[in-house]
Amino acid sequence: MGTEPEPNRGILQKWVDSTISDPEKAYRAMFYVATIFFVVTTLFPFYWMLVVAVTPGSSYALIPPTLGAGSFDSFVDVFERIAFARYMFNSLFLATVTTALVLLLASLAGYVFGRLEFPGRRPLMLLILAISYFPPAAFFLPLFQLFTGNVFPWVELYNTPGALILPFSSLFMPLSIFILTTFYGQIPDGLEDAARVEGTTRLGALFRVIVPLSAPGVATAGVLTFIAVYNEFFFSFLMTDGGAQDWAPVVGGLIQLQRAGQFEITYSVMAAGSIIAVLPVTLLVVVAQEKIVSGLTSGALKE
Repeated sequence: MGTEPEPNRGILQKWVDSTISDPEKAYRAMFYVATIFFVVTTLFPFYWMLVVAVTPGSSYALIPPTLGAGSFDSFVDVFERIAFARYMFNSLFLATVTTALVLLLASLAGYVFGRLEFPGRRPLMLLILAISYFPPAAFFLPLFQLFTGNVFPWVELYNTPGALILPFSSLFMPLSIFILTTFYGQIPDGLEDAARVEGTTRLGALFRVIVPLSAPGVATAGVLTFIAVYNEFFFSFLMTDGGAQDWAPVVGGLIQLQRAGQFEITYSVMAAGSIIAVLPVTLLVVVAQEKIVSGLTSGALKE
C-alpha cells in the first residue's frame, strides 16, 4: 500500500509549523510587528512635521515631500511671531510645581495606605482611584465660579498659576498615590524600624529610607505627572485668556501660532512650534526611561 502524497501547504501554514518547533520565530515576528506599528503610528508623524517645518509655504501641509534640503527659518519665526519662549516657560513651571506638589502629598498618602493599617483603608483607596475616572469637565463650572471670585470675592485665581496647578494636582494625584502605595508597601518593615530605633520619626523615615528605596516608583509617578501636566489642554484653555502673560501653557502658544498669520495659516511655523514644544518631554523620557520601565514593572511584583 503506497503512501499518500503530502498535501500542498501554504506559506502561512508552513510558518506556523516552523514556529511550533522554534518558538523564537514567533517572538521575533511579534517584535517586528510591534516595531513597525510603533514607527508608523508614532515616529512617522514626527517625520511628517519635520518635513512640513523645513518646507516653505503651506502647500505641503497635507502631502509633504521627502525630507531634503530645506529652510529652518520656520523655527526662528516661531519665536518672532509670538512669545513662544514664555509659553514654554509657563508649561515647564506649571509642570514642575505640580509634580513637586503631587509627589509630596502622594508620598504622605502612599505611606499611610501602604504601611499603616486602619479601618476603611481599602474603601478609601478605592474612592481615591474612582475620583481619577471622573471627567475633568465635571469640575470646570464650580472651579470657574470659585476662581473668578463668584463664590468668595477674595479668591480670584483666573489667569494665575493657581487656577491651573490646583486642578492639575487633584486630577493627577490619584495615580501617583496608587503607584507610591504599591512601592512603599514593599519596603521591609525592618528597615523602617531600624531608622526609628535611631531616633528618626515616621516622617523622617519616609523621606530618608522609604523614598530613596522607592526611587523607581517616585521617578515613574513624577515623570507621568510632568508629562500629563505639560500636555494638558482643557483647564489650560478655559482657565486663562490664552496669552503668554496669562500663564497659558505651550498648547496655547501653538493655538496663537495658528492665528498669527495675516492671510493664511502657515503650517510650517505651526509644525516647527510643535517640534520645539515636544522636545522637553522627549528629553525627559530619554533620560528617565530606565527608571520609568523599572517603576512600571517592579511595582507589580510583590517580594
